[in-house]
Amino acid sequence: MITDNNKKLAQWAMDYALKNGCQAAKLVLYSNSNASFELRDAKMDKLQQASESGLSISLYVDGKYGSYSTNRLDKKELESFIRNGIESTRYLAEDEARVLPDSSRYYKGGKPDLQLFDDKFYNLNPDDKVAIARAAAEEVLGKDERIISVGSSYSDGEEASYRLTSNGFEGESKSTWFSVSADVAVKGEGEARPSSYWYDSAMFYDKLIKSGIGTKALERVLKKLGQRKAASGKYTMIVDPMNAGQLLSPLLSALYGSALQQKSSFLLNKLNTKVGSDKLNLMDEPHLIGARGARYFDNEGVATERRQIFENGTLKTYFIDTYNSKKMGVEPTISSPSLLILQPGNKDLDGLVADVQKGILVTGFNGGNSNKSTGDFSYGIEGFLIENGKLVQPVNEMNVTGNMITLWSSLVAVGNDPRLSSSWRIPSLVFEGVDFSGS
Repeated sequence: MITDNNKKLAQWAMDYALKNGCQAAKLVLYSNSNASFELRDAKMDKLQQASESGLSISLYVDGKYGSYSTNRLDKKELESFIRNGIESTRYLAEDEARVLPDSSRYYKGGKPDLQLFDDKFYNLNPDDKVAIARAAAEEVLGKDERIISVGSSYSDGEEASYRLTSNGFEGESKSTWFSVSADVAVKGEGEARPSSYWYDSAMFYDKLIKSGIGTKALERVLKKLGQRKAASGKYTMIVDPMNAGQLLSPLLSALYGSALQQKSSFLLNKLNTKVGSDKLNLMDEPHLIGARGARYFDNEGVATERRQIFENGTLKTYFIDTYNSKKMGVEPTISSPSLLILQPGNKDLDGLVADVQKGILVTGFNGGNSNKSTGDFSYGIEGFLIENGKLVQPVNEMNVTGNMITLWSSLVAVGNDPRLSSSWRIPSLVFEGVDFSGS
């Protein structure tokens, strides 16, 4: 929680910096707290509680730039902290690209509350939180003699920030989150010890799904029994909504100004170029009320807006902050996306599987990497072999390889099942002709 007194202290700190040698400054006051209750076989294993508050300030001094943080929010302490920061900044090299955004780009206020904060956060009883984690474990314990261990947890937290810039931005944001999870390990064939998990999260306590979490985790791990490699070859690949973001992440990373400016992006010079199939329609929807990721301004104070990222496979925007826009000599857009929504199709995961004759459903990625300069990737996977529209065999210890542009150009179907509790609402994805290596 950020109080009015803390805001006044932040405003004083900004004025003090400007009076003592800064030509410009930006400041963030932040306050975070979280708690987690972790159980092992329904018995308390670990309790963690943490809270943190502090102030970070970026100083623009004689064409030079420095950024400094402290958690000592006392005027006397801040005076020497800011003075020392200004003196330290004077030793740095000049960087003419380090400037504040044009003030015309700032969020000016006046829009409705995004409703990201649950006041119930302060009134929850720790015993009730432990009971939720214990209930998740008790859904599993004793249900199958092959169970080795059951982990379950309940976590929640709040985040708040207050931002100021010396050229006219002032903005505040706060949010809460709640989460419950379960993980189950079982005895498999020989030395195999497969495990799986399930979780739910929400921004509001009353929207958190608190039952069925352990049951789902057990169901998922039992399906893994008998995992083995499938034959190497080209398969239709379906990726479930728990893991679809893993394939989107390299695509997004290639759109950032930092990667473009360093010429380490496989999507460099690809603006308004088709790089994916017609099924690739991705929007940034920052103003959805009550949705994780929603915001009216980015970390620079720049106003967010609805933005098409990919339209029918064509790249429509990059994420270029003020600094990289100056370095590259191009117009800035926004520093990062807020709430990503991939346009869904009309079938759920079962419906997508039913349409595939020979394929692999990926339900987990186990290591691997993607080359940010070329887009070439290799990931370890686990999941299920699909034959004639049915899951016939759990698989693991296989690799999927390819190139990101080739992969997204082979996207043939999108599910209707994104996880709405995530800021990345990415449904199940279906790709044709993907290379898998196994036995």
